[in-house]
Amino acid sequence: MRAVVLDGDSLGTDLSLREFESLPITLTRYPTTSPEQINERICDAEIVLVNKVVLNADALGQAEKLRYVGVLATGTNNVDTEYCQQHGIRVNNVDGYGTDSVAQHAMMLLLNLATSFAPTTQQVKQGDWSRSPYFCLLDNPVIELAGKHLVIVGYGTLGQRFAELARAFGMKVSVAARPGTTSAERRALDDLLPEADVVSLHCQLSQQTEKLINAERLALIKPSALLINTARGGLIDETALVTALNEGQIAGAALDTLSVEPPPADHPLLQLDLPNLLITPHSAWSAIEARQRLVQIAAERLQAFIEAD
Repeated sequence: MRAVVLDGDSLGTDLSLREFESLPITLTRYPTTSPEQINERICDAEIVLVNKVVLNADALGQAEKLRYVGVLATGTNNVDTEYCQQHGIRVNNVDGYGTDSVAQHAMMLLLNLATSFAPTTQQVKQGDWSRSPYFCLLDNPVIELAGKHLVIVGYGTLGQRFAELARAFGMKVSVAARPGTTSAERRALDDLLPEADVVSLHCQLSQQTEKLINAERLALIKPSALLINTARGGLIDETALVTALNEGQIAGAALDTLSVEPPPADHPLLQLDLPNLLITPHSAWSAIEARQRLVQIAAERLQAFIEAD
């Protein structure tokens, strides 16, 4: 069976695909694939493995032999799954591979904000500590996480793992009800936000959650609170967040995702030069162990498909 990987380098050039070597397939690995190259590369393939390359109905329609699309990620929004369902093409994604990697990244972001790590280390590098008349620098705010109230939005495996880490630091954890729903066990997000010291997003992006954190909800958050997002950039109204940070409506934000990736150079959040804004390049999932686990799971699911065929 002929198989192609369309954007292997998007998983990292240090990653091994050895898990696929024992399968009865002939695998061609492309580092990247432009939209103009898709048709040529999948036209004779029975199996397509893809991370972020968009496979719409037009592209899929050119692959008459295609039987299986393995998405090397959790989200399948880059694949026209409706077309695949109508034409008997199996689509499998990979979930659960990066729980520990993402949770530790979220905690890293929170600890950085809580300790003013970035501006403080910058002060040391520029010589402020060496010039100080005192034994330490106390120019930047530092808070303890113990006793602080964490509100989590999205309580799947990622949200649960982050809650475990937060409790280990002595934080009080509340889980907000899903947007648009009510729950006897969980309070509404709008009720929790005024009490939150930290708000951390771990939910999926959908019509119900798009721009979930908007100007109105940012106004509910107290000025001393911190916002963490390791989920999807579209969960936050970025224009409203720029305003909130500039006006001191919240104490800080740390983001691993933006609404457009890669972001344009003139993205409003990238233009801010604030010590209380941290942005990482969608790298929370990128621990080598997590990425290799992703490949292993993808290979196992492809093997199950081949054996069941």
